[in-house]
Amino acid sequence: MRPSPDPLLREAIGETIRDLRASEHLTLRQVSGDAAISLGYLSEIERGQKEASSEVLALIARALDVSVGELMAEVADRLLAYEAQIVVPLAARLAA
Repeated sequence: MRPSPDPLLREAIGETIRDLRASEHLTLRQVSGDAAISLGYLSEIERGQKEASSEVLALIARALDVSVGELMAEVADRLLAYEAQIVVPLAARLAA
């Protein structure tokens, strides 16, 4: 049995954006201004309440001085780390 439901992609993206922003000591206001999106919308994205389009993700990534690829690689790493704790790896399932 799984201990908790799988995180949604939008939640992992939001968490990653929030952590990147905090690691750079940037405020929501600074990033939303640099990305030209509303502060409220960025906050909802960070909390995993809103899905961001690829265009919005590109604007946020640019404001955080990372590429979209780097942002999504970090999201993927977080999801894989979570899944490694609760799910038998796909390679092991396929080999069985």
